[in-house]
Amino acid sequence: MRGSYPSDVTREQFDIVRPILEAVKKRTRPREVELYEIFCAVLYLLKNACTWRALPHDFPNWKLVYYYFGIWSKKDKSGLSVFDHVLAELENAARSAQGRSLSPSMIIVDSKTVQNADTAREKGYDGAKKNGSEDSHRGGHLGKSICC
Repeated sequence: MRGSYPSDVTREQFDIVRPILEAVKKRTRPREVELYEIFCAVLYLLKNACTWRALPHDFPNWKLVYYYFGIWSKKDKSGLSVFDHVLAELENAARSAQGRSLSPSMIIVDSKTVQNADTAREKGYDGAKKNGSEDSHRGGHLGKSICC
């Protein structure tokens, strides 16, 4: 039995996504390592940004974790991976538990989104980059209004 890590999901959370993970690979023989342990190992790697070989030894062998990560990362015909489906399922479960609608009713657009929009140049924002105009020499604000 291994210790717990902050990146671990609960068994209840894992039971929500277990069918998605089990459906990816057909079992031809009984699993020697529980999928929960492999999933938590992947979460540990993603949270801590460590190398595969630096995976703590109380997790399954790094090669096995890497193998499953490769399977779960592959995109399907719709362009989504198993991880995308798992995240959506966990998000739906959390929203349901909070009594919220499964579909968000609002979106928040931050300044980076506006800055990177195709029309950002027309709106007058260039992040104080030198684009040859007089306004860019003032630094910071260009003296033009930014609207959505």
